[in-house]
Amino acid sequence: MKTLLKHYRPFFLFLGKFFLSYLVLTVLYRLYLSGFVNQVDGFTENVSYATEKILVYLGLKVNLVEDALNEQYQLYVNKQYLARIIEGCNSISIIILFNAFVIAFSTNFNQTFGFALLGSLFIYVLNILRIVLLVVLYNLYPQYGHFLHGILFPVIIYGIVFVLWLYWVKKYSEYVSKNTKK
Repeated sequence: MKTLLKHYRPFFLFLGKFFLSYLVLTVLYRLYLSGFVNQVDGFTENVSYATEKILVYLGLKVNLVEDALNEQYQLYVNKQYLARIIEGCNSISIIILFNAFVIAFSTNFNQTFGFALLGSLFIYVLNILRIVLLVVLYNLYPQYGHFLHGILFPVIIYGIVFVLWLYWVKKYSEYVSKNTKK
């Protein structure tokens, strides 16, 4: 049993670091959200306003209406309700998942923190662009709303996160560099 644990130590260490960091980050985020009862949280608000600014820049006539009771923003294009932006749209949950994996395959603090920070910012901006593109496509092709929101865009965003993870593991992970040099 001892040799088995020793042999699979890197795997168990990865699992422990992943679940612990995921749990800590999720609890911290939930504590943050608990301060926003019947109002939109700051991350969702920032994503909503950034989305609105980009859509206006693209020439769309956009109206963003806060619905504090339902903790969301309603987005109108040409006075027609098109979408709502809720807490689940702000990308923080996927950023937590991304960071838990990066921490689980951590290297030195500076590299881990730097990659986690830059990766989080990249995902955050990518998510805003995702919402912008969804709104534009909803406006043009409303019949494909479910496919776009429920299938295509999750595949794209999770696929990009997966590629970032692969890059992190191949380029920076100490585990890979220790176990591939023989």
